Amino acid sequence: MSWASTPGARRSMQANRGRDTTPELRVRKLLHAAGARYRVDLAPLGGRRRADIVFSRRRIAVYIDGCFWHGCPQHATYPRTNSDYWLPKLKRNVERDRETDSQLRQAGWTVLRYWEHEAPEQIVRSILERIERDREVRSRT
Repeated sequence: MSWASTPGARRSMQANRGRDTTPELRVRKLLHAAGARYRVDLAPLGGRRRADIVFSRRRIAVYIDGCFWHGCPQHATYPRTNSDYWLPKLKRNVERDRETDSQLRQAGWTVLRYWEHEAPEQIVRSILERIERDREVRSRT
């Protein structure tokens, strides 16, 4: 028996994508249309912790977190079936996110996190504003 409670649950979970999710693709399309250039699914510090969108020269890592996987305070749901497996796993995801944020910030990176339910246009506006602030700060020095 696998971690899945039913064959249907197993198929559903296997269908989840690690990259190129619909929210990511929407944001990336708008960023590209705005002239922003970035890297996709890159580990800024090496290793296995990958950011969804990375502006390498600016040292900005962008994450678009899924509500279920990352514990959204508004939309997170918790499985009733096989909860002994899922609850610690989901809790560890959130802990890992905080650890990743801390490691990146200590290494001089800016970390931007958004939820999948946020409007792509707002996410892009926020990212572009951050890039512009970064550009202004660098031009003053």
